[in-house]
Amino acid sequence: MATYNLRRFAHADGLKAIAREHLLALLNPHKPYFDGRGLTLPPPSASDGIDYDQLVNVLMNPDTDTPKGLLDALYFVHEMATPEAMDVLLQEAENNGISLDGNPDPTAADVAVQVYLQDKDLLERKHAEQYLLKPRSFEYFQTDTHPIPKFKPPTAKALVALEKDLDDWFEKKKRGRGSKVFVYPKKDSVWFLVRHGDPLRREGSLDGGQASSVFYRPEKYDVLVYEPTIGEIRMHACGKGEKDLFRRQFGRHVFSKEDFFPETGKYTLDPLRNGGDTSIVCTDVDGMEWVRLKEIQFFWGGSEKEIEIRKANDVFAAYAGRGRAMPQKARIIRASFQVKFTDSKTARTVTIRPSNIAQYTRDSDASVVEDWLTKRGFILAEQEDDEE
Repeated sequence: MATYNLRRFAHADGLKAIAREHLLALLNPHKPYFDGRGLTLPPPSASDGIDYDQLVNVLMNPDTDTPKGLLDALYFVHEMATPEAMDVLLQEAENNGISLDGNPDPTAADVAVQVYLQDKDLLERKHAEQYLLKPRSFEYFQTDTHPIPKFKPPTAKALVALEKDLDDWFEKKKRGRGSKVFVYPKKDSVWFLVRHGDPLRREGSLDGGQASSVFYRPEKYDVLVYEPTIGEIRMHACGKGEKDLFRRQFGRHVFSKEDFFPETGKYTLDPLRNGGDTSIVCTDVDGMEWVRLKEIQFFWGGSEKEIEIRKANDVFAAYAGRGRAMPQKARIIRASFQVKFTDSKTARTVTIRPSNIAQYTRDSDASVVEDWLTKRGFILAEQEDDEE
């Protein structure tokens, strides 16, 4: 049977951290299951206690009849039974009119159980939220739709359809169903958290001194952040397959266009910062006489979504003339060049964005410009599928 990892219930201490009345309220909806496993739950009014050893034995040995609702309840309560989570839940309980039992000294587990029993979705959402701020690396995808449409938050119906399409893919890839998408609107961006399963794991365990095993499906959280100002989404996900899935399905269900975000960017503007004016040399390119960087845009982000634009007849010369260099921390999101082609008396403009966007004044310039971009490192090498 595929379940959450129940090793956290290998000792009664975690269960005893929950006040008796709250633990019974959590378990009683599943009383028929416990009866069938030989564990009788005492009524709340009874003076006799819970057989914690037998309860641990039942939880550590799930069978095909183990209710998923029971596993969900124990999992989320355990995850949120920390001092840090308790502070968050106490505030959320006050904000949402959730009544606690009045105990002046509850345990973190007591608070988590009471919130779960009264607002399961709230506890689940606050649990997911803790994964937003963990350090992680992102890959960026920028829309080629212009003008960039105003962002509209996805409806509940759209999220259900999105989760279904994600589930279809994850099930096919042996990761199970049950995906959940959480939306967190911020002042300057929109964060999406995708919870889904990973491939099953089997780990050894001891049951009554006998070797056994625990079979469970780990959960995974992926983070996507959309920047409405520049039409860009960044995502932290496992492999190319997942990134492609998110790119297409979020485009389809959130932005009403499956190819709203093109595939992994073809271009990079990093050579401008790493190589300086040597990055625009064109003496080895047939059809070009010279290239000048005339405009560059940096995305600083922050609460004000700052974009810095530097424009000059020759940006590199302007930097050098004032003894300055390009900022190292801001991402370069756009660059425009003046290019003197050998077949023209006047220079023409070429604009590059680090996605799949290269704009030329004439289509006939494409082959010459692509040759130059390739030789100077502005075109990314093909990336292999790293999906496991």
